Amino acid sequence: MKGVWCEHAWRGAEGVAEAVRVEVDDAGRVTAVRPGVPARAGDVVLHGVVFPAAANAHSHAFHRALRGRTHDRGGTFWTWRETMYRAADALTPALYEELATAVYAEMVVAGWTSVAEFHYVHHRPDGTPYGEGSGEDGRDDGGPHAMELALARAAVRAGIRLTLLDTCYLAGGFGTPLGAARRRFSDGTAERWLARLATLRTAVSSRYPAHQVTVGAALHSVRAVPERDLAVIAQRLPPEMPLHVHLSEQPAENEDCLAATGCTPTELLDRHGLVTGRLSAVHATHVAEHDIALLGDAGAGIVLCPTTEADLADGLGPAGDLLDAGASLALGSDQHAVVDPWLEMRALEHGERLRTGRRGHFDPERLHGIASLGGARSQGRPGAGFGPGLAADFMAVDPHSARTAGSSWEQLAYTATAQDVTGVVVGGVRTASDGVHATLGDPGPLLAAAIARLDAADPGERH
Repeated sequence: MKGVWCEHAWRGAEGVAEAVRVEVDDAGRVTAVRPGVPARAGDVVLHGVVFPAAANAHSHAFHRALRGRTHDRGGTFWTWRETMYRAADALTPALYEELATAVYAEMVVAGWTSVAEFHYVHHRPDGTPYGEGSGEDGRDDGGPHAMELALARAAVRAGIRLTLLDTCYLAGGFGTPLGAARRRFSDGTAERWLARLATLRTAVSSRYPAHQVTVGAALHSVRAVPERDLAVIAQRLPPEMPLHVHLSEQPAENEDCLAATGCTPTELLDRHGLVTGRLSAVHATHVAEHDIALLGDAGAGIVLCPTTEADLADGLGPAGDLLDAGASLALGSDQHAVVDPWLEMRALEHGERLRTGRRGHFDPERLHGIASLGGARSQGRPGAGFGPGLAADFMAVDPHSARTAGSSWEQLAYTATAQDVTGVVVGGVRTASDGVHATLGDPGPLLAAAIARLDAADPGERH
């Protein structure tokens, strides 16, 4: 039986307790919580104030290579997207494993201990599946799930729990075929995607326990999955799998969907029975009033990515209205313009203040619940926290830093940042301390090296 001893532990409505010892079983779950007791020999000791770790509900790991590179000469979401496609085209399984390992290490030291990876870079750049023939250099390329297993290995090395959301991506828009830059994303039909998804699930489950790596499903968007294929997926997708989709991120998506189908993206999904409690709608920035009611009535999840939505000028979504309607909320770092659960929590509250002109929409208890339990729910995982059966995933924060000094400890969600995270525990095991990963070291040099290699593989890069 492992133990994690917390100098101070935030217990939600109960406030901050002193000297809390958490007992952890071999599966990394909490079995007992004992306040007011000393640490025992062999315990992981966390100083400062300890909170449940955050669950990242939306990630595109390779987008991290774009940070700080897309802001010159203005631009739009759509011009940013072209830069992203070029980066995707340069990826190989080995490069992606290296980059994702560094990105996941950056997440862990910031306090994210699980991640839903929205993954669509499935095949070789020309669209040929891995495992058919050999790579360009004549050597074996790692088999049919080379890219997916590269991400799994990266997550295991970084010590982050991975929900690999294998993504169906079949079209370039309503009635528009995929362009050359997106050939590697597509399986051609929903049937072929479902077949590959089934073999991927087998490959992953034979290699990793579910608490470490599991497979979920995603639809890139309604513009990328024709309605005929939506119908096939709705009928055949295993019901136990989490299902994610980019939804109404841009007004143009809504306009195109209305023109092509006569309904909004949410209504189109609902037409095929896909708006249910297992659905996680990512962004939902421009959902209409009727969409909000559909999502809320179904108890669907909404994954908000506030720092990405700000970076891409997507707009402010109706987070409070969605919550009031009955939807649950989660947070993601998406394109990783920022990798910091504390800033995502704060940006969620600030976005509602800007949208409504009022303060106080999400109190600290609700923010931490969204960041931890909401994100885990969207992945189909147990959430982290101080209760039997919860995952023993924690992040400790220094309450006396230049940013947090003087703050009420119950209100650190409004002042702390990833810079203040002094320790991270995953499944009862210390994984990071003071911004340094326990086995991988400082993520900064890892990121720099991986991005440099990606640049060298992309003839369009000039940095």
